[in-house]
Amino acid sequence: MEIGGPMYFRTAQARLWELFGVLRLNHHEIQNFSSANNIDCKLSDFGFKLIDSFNDSYVTWVYFGLNDRSRHRILRLQTKTSLNPLRDSGATRSSRRNMSTAVLGGGLSGLSAGYYLLRRFGKPLTIYEASPRVGGWVRSENRKDRNFIFESGPRTIRPVGEPGANTLELVEELKLEVTPIRRSHVAARNRMLYAKGQLCMLPNSPKGLFGVLPPFTKPLYKALLQDLFTASKKAKLEDESIYSFAERRFGKEIADYAISPMICGICAGDAREISVRFLMEGLFEKEQKYGGVLKGTLISRFEKNKTKDTKDGLFAEGQPKLYAQAVKEKWAMYGLQGGLENLPKTMRKYLGERDVNVQLSNECRNLTFSSSGVRMNIKDAEVPVEHVVSSLPAYKLAPLVKQQHPSLSAQLLSIPYVDVLVVNMQFPGKLLKQDGFGLLVPPVEKLPLLGVIFDSCCFDMGENTVLTVMMGGHWFDQWFGDRPSPKQILDLATSHVQKMLQIREEPKFSRVHTLHKCIPQYTVGHKRRVEAIRNYIKTYKLPLSVCGAAYDGVGINDVILSARRQVEAIPLS
Repeated sequence: MEIGGPMYFRTAQARLWELFGVLRLNHHEIQNFSSANNIDCKLSDFGFKLIDSFNDSYVTWVYFGLNDRSRHRILRLQTKTSLNPLRDSGATRSSRRNMSTAVLGGGLSGLSAGYYLLRRFGKPLTIYEASPRVGGWVRSENRKDRNFIFESGPRTIRPVGEPGANTLELVEELKLEVTPIRRSHVAARNRMLYAKGQLCMLPNSPKGLFGVLPPFTKPLYKALLQDLFTASKKAKLEDESIYSFAERRFGKEIADYAISPMICGICAGDAREISVRFLMEGLFEKEQKYGGVLKGTLISRFEKNKTKDTKDGLFAEGQPKLYAQAVKEKWAMYGLQGGLENLPKTMRKYLGERDVNVQLSNECRNLTFSSSGVRMNIKDAEVPVEHVVSSLPAYKLAPLVKQQHPSLSAQLLSIPYVDVLVVNMQFPGKLLKQDGFGLLVPPVEKLPLLGVIFDSCCFDMGENTVLTVMMGGHWFDQWFGDRPSPKQILDLATSHVQKMLQIREEPKFSRVHTLHKCIPQYTVGHKRRVEAIRNYIKTYKLPLSVCGAAYDGVGINDVILSARRQVEAIPLS
């Protein structure tokens, strides 16, 4: 291709338009382009300048203009003029000075990756999000006029351990206002099941272990005794299902009515398929090492007390102030004022104020790796970067790497996902006969509901009863395979809520969300699966990091810490 010819100019125009979405150029307005060494074309307060060329492999442009805060910014763009723009030549090595890091995905993990990349490297950085908004599955509808909030994703965060401290450090940095729920709060104390046709309160104190509480047919302390006197069994392939583990250690009743519904609440999955090694690694390792869960818990606590002066981890030199406050005030969980979506929204604003470019409605369609970096295909534009951090779901990353790395693509596709239906409901007045966080439905009940969250018990929503119903998950096709209409879904959810909670009224306001492939399933062997994916990337020295729910856990704390750890594993150069 001739540098400066009309085809090259149209390519450069397309690159600028597709990447930045703010500059439209008419190539007829530029005369004698091929002979120009220094071009200054101002159109609608924007301009561009050809500042350098390297052989005839790359031309580097600098685009300059005013952003929404009326501050000048410089965005570098390289347009290719050869069929092999990432070949390892002196020209390419020189041009890499202008390359940057890219993050794929603008959900919580992707935004967190941007935050930690900025903190660690301070290099040019762009986040590409395929949808027109940030936040992923975190979505809040704040009805200020009626004093309630609908959350179609998570609404609370647990301030527990290093992951919890890490999130609170971020919340503190972003200056977000939190709404704590202390352990004494009714939403922290009361958790329920709907089983055997009735609402059943789970025990919330040691005394509850000694009585017989429905749906259980014997005192729960007997399950602990079973664990204490049952020998350990080495799991095949160093893993087994959570259901198998619970049944073996504590009995079938615990597996059916305690563990299985809990897994529904965590990942909308079937405990008979979910990996204990991944989701409850601490309990599994205690059993494998010490011969029992209770025995291992007691021994490890004793050993921890012996070495209590030893400090390590991310916060060895001091805990975040907000985390210390949470510990002191005994928070069980917390939300954010205005809804949890304020977290990704504020993160985007924070990053934008520090010149991190968040590109919405920009989907990456292919990744091509070389020793020089990565070439991303974004809206048919070839964008070269040094390193890519992918926070995409595994099934979305898989086709991007398939052409060069079909084995890696297959490993990514081996992580299954489930669909979940979320129905938000608002009823005027206080209608619940028993307050609490909500209820879970054991799969043995063979109902389409996974659970119901009592939003208006968790947070003050005035004279409203606000509920969130979750349905489907692992059983989505069984109950909703014929793809019912939103009204049919709402009617089904309403009828079950009315029966379970003895509510006669119809919801005044409602929302129905179908979340396709929203939660990864950590099936048996998942830990090894993730290790194999990351080992492949390491073995082939791909300039790629993967973070997010598919690899490190489904909770908000998990995906944020996943991003941090992957960014900190990128070598300094």
